[in-house]
Amino acid sequence: MRVARRTFLASAMAAVAAPAVLRVAAADPSRMTLKLHHDFSSVSCVHDRFLAPWARKVEADSGGRIRIDIFPSMQLGGQPAQLFDQARDGIADIVWAAPSNTPGRFAKIEAFELPFVASRRALVSTKAIADYAEANLKDEFREVRPICFSCADRGVVHANRPIRTLEECKGLRLHVETRFAGEAVHALGGRAVPMPNAQLPLAIAKHVIDGCVDPWHVTPALKLYDLLKAHTDFADASLSSRTFVLAMNKSAYERLPRDLKAVIDNNSGQTAAGMAGAMWDLEAAAVADMVVQRGDSIVTLLPEAVEHWRKATEPVVDAWQKQMKEHKIDGGKLLANAQALLEQYANEPEPQPPQRPQPEQPPRPEQQIAAQPAPPSQAKTDVTPTNTNAPVAAPAAVAKPAPTVAPLKDLDIPL
Repeated sequence: MRVARRTFLASAMAAVAAPAVLRVAAADPSRMTLKLHHDFSSVSCVHDRFLAPWARKVEADSGGRIRIDIFPSMQLGGQPAQLFDQARDGIADIVWAAPSNTPGRFAKIEAFELPFVASRRALVSTKAIADYAEANLKDEFREVRPICFSCADRGVVHANRPIRTLEECKGLRLHVETRFAGEAVHALGGRAVPMPNAQLPLAIAKHVIDGCVDPWHVTPALKLYDLLKAHTDFADASLSSRTFVLAMNKSAYERLPRDLKAVIDNNSGQTAAGMAGAMWDLEAAAVADMVVQRGDSIVTLLPEAVEHWRKATEPVVDAWQKQMKEHKIDGGKLLANAQALLEQYANEPEPQPPQRPQPEQPPRPEQQIAAQPAPPSQAKTDVTPTNTNAPVAAPAAVAKPAPTVAPLKDLDIPL
């Protein structure tokens, strides 16, 4: 009896201990959960079409051993200008941050934010800045492990009347996103008015500003197409651009086993940059198409017209080079490198929107059990109505053709 009781107690203790043993065994140190923090909303193109797909690809390539939890809209706290430091300090493992939120701190990357330096195509600029970063930005971003760099889609002048000439810019009060966009507007004879994006609709309605110099992706979330009906775009180069970095905490990277580090590495550099650049361009094309369908006009200035604007903003570029010289940095050399890389990637193919799933095809006649009589012919001709509001090109401008893209949902833009 005593033996049986001892046996029962031993078995009971083993049963109680078993879950703890299983938990320890299941705690695989090679499985890592990473926190990705950014200031865009969860329905923005950045979150939905770049960061989330990138995170899922990393998870898939790791066989599920890396999990990336994404926190949009600054859910982990702080302000957008603090995102880089959150990655450096380990508050977040990965961040998507805009260096322009801390002007002057990342001086070398600013070459791509100068007026008419970046390409009008984000994919071209993003691929160029990926190589530029490898050659020039390691010291500026040494406190983190950069995963990729990117340039957002081009800055467009949104107003209530077409802006074709420098004279038409004079006196305009325009919202800007970056300090160089502000300096460019000033050089063009306008007045730059920086403010949080969320305040734009009220500022326009109250005539505090006359328009804005913002990328296409800002338009839908704020419904700017209800307030500003004319849009001036630029051929070849962008009046303004904004750079971004997807950066990882160094310690979080070092904690990864070698094979999981390889997963991050394989999804860094040009691989991630290509995803980001394509995302920006597809969004810009979709929004441009949408505003034309709504009756807005888009005027795209031809290169010979843009050259007048470029010349007017040269003092902004010269001032930046002077500032760089004061820090013992050769700004001219950086610009030459940036322009050479932009030229190298100028012929990158245009990204194509995802294909819609095709409806299931009906069975072929020979697969049908019983032959059915053919229905009478019901020929029908589809005619696409002409957009009577399409812009009329001025001598120095040409109307932008509207690309055909999938319907676009409204997006939120961070404050």
